[in-house]
Amino acid sequence: MTWNFNTLEGWEDGSQNVNQDTNYSITDGVLHMFTRANTWDRPKVKTQEKIYKQGMYSWRVFVPEMGVGDKASIGAFIYHDDAHELDFEIGYGSAHVRQGVQAKEQDLVVYMTSQANPFQSIIKTVKRNAWYTLALELKIENDMYVAVWYIDGIEMSRLNLNYGEDTSFYIFCSVENLEFMGDHIPKQDNYGLFDDVEYAPY
Repeated sequence: MTWNFNTLEGWEDGSQNVNQDTNYSITDGVLHMFTRANTWDRPKVKTQEKIYKQGMYSWRVFVPEMGVGDKASIGAFIYHDDAHELDFEIGYGSAHVRQGVQAKEQDLVVYMTSQANPFQSIIKTVKRNAWYTLALELKIENDMYVAVWYIDGIEMSRLNLNYGEDTSFYIFCSVENLEFMGDHIPKQDNYGLFDDVEYAPY
C-alpha cells in the first residue's frame, strides 16, 4: 500500500486546535502541513481505516530549518489509542534535551517513542533541511509485537511490546505545536513535507 499524495484519497482529517481551518494542502504529489506562530495548532491527517498491523510502515519526510526553541514537531506515527501509539517526532528540542544529545547548530532532535505498554522514548539528532525515510517495523515474536524504528534504513531503536495483533492502527502524518518539543510557543510558522507513505504487511 503506497500513498503518493496526488490526492488525499484514503485519508481524513484528524486535526486539533486549528479552529476548523485546514493547515495542509497538496502540491505536485507532496503533502504540505504547517502550524502558525503563537498558536497551539495541531494539524493531522490519518488513514480512514484502523486496520494496519504487522508490517513495515514508512514515511518520506522533508525536515526544514524549524524555529529555534519553537515547540513545534513533525510527526510520523501509528495510533490505536493513547496507550498504543508509536511515534517519530522531530523538532528543535528544548535546550536541556539538546544539551543531553550534544546537538549541534544544524541539528534537530528526533524522539522515537512508545507511549505505553511499555513506555520508551529514545532521542537522537538529525540534520535540518533534509529528506528522510522514517520507518517503523512491527513484527510478531512470541505472540507479541516487536517495534523497530529506522531512519534511512539504519536501526535506531527497538522495543518488545506487551500487545500483539489484536491491536490495529491508524497511520498518521502531522505537524503540531507541542509543549515538550522546545522552550517557547512557536515564534514562526513551521512546516513539514510528506512525499509518500507506505505500508507493507508481513
